[in-house]
Amino acid sequence: MDRTNRPLLVRPPAVAGGFYPGEYSALKEAVERSFKDERGPRNLPISDPANPAIAERTVVAGIVPHAGYIYSGPIAAHFFNKVSMTRPPKTIVILGVNHHGVGRPFSLSDENWRTPLGVIPSDRELMRALALPPIAIDGDAHRLEHSIEVELPFLQYIWPQGISIVALQVTFTDLDLLKEVGKVVSDVIKGKDVLLLASTDFSHYLPPDEQRMLDDMAIESLLTLSPEKLFSTVVRNDISMCGIAPVTVLLAALEGEKHKIELLAKGSSGDTEPMDKVVGYASFAIE
Repeated sequence: MDRTNRPLLVRPPAVAGGFYPGEYSALKEAVERSFKDERGPRNLPISDPANPAIAERTVVAGIVPHAGYIYSGPIAAHFFNKVSMTRPPKTIVILGVNHHGVGRPFSLSDENWRTPLGVIPSDRELMRALALPPIAIDGDAHRLEHSIEVELPFLQYIWPQGISIVALQVTFTDLDLLKEVGKVVSDVIKGKDVLLLASTDFSHYLPPDEQRMLDDMAIESLLTLSPEKLFSTVVRNDISMCGIAPVTVLLAALEGEKHKIELLAKGSSGDTEPMDKVVGYASFAIE
């Protein structure tokens, strides 16, 4: 049976009540706190498409963290605030991390996604178009994963009038294969109203000075927009950037076109409370 022809099911949230609040009003408040936090943009975003301040979107891609909201939410909020001031895309293709090692290495979700803020539909047409080798449909790979899920309440908050997503989970592998996936993504979304979003944290559980040093190296290489330079820098220096695979795919998908990248914010879990070992975060916009 062709699974892409069956009615779409709804994936329930896996980390509501953990990475973010599990109840509607508490989650909405947590998202708003991320925007208003001193580490964030310090304002609530524009979310009314009828507002005359809304502009055409020039941002084609973003990179955001995916930790618990109290730690990385304000850093992620910088990106979501920036795109909230523009016309929403038809579809957001979200590239996530396979933290659990479950399922196929490049797995598409064939389900709609639910959070406490509601259900986000999957773009079935685009999802099916992306299901080309080495990418395959495998909802089981997404069942426990948080890296895509934690971005959804931000998207629901800034674009409440409705958006659709395609969720693609990417496993760490060699550079050539990641670039091959990026080429598939590039070919399929060409000419379509799509925003690419890659989900990653940076160094994990290191002393703050070491975290900053290693993350600055990764950020410097990422700002070149070269998938080869980023990948080699992270691998050569053993930087524990969990989303190196989805970010490499995103950069590979953008190759061949002129873009500029902006570092919007960076920080660590130690900015929330004193810690001997911290996790690093950063957010970027690509135009």
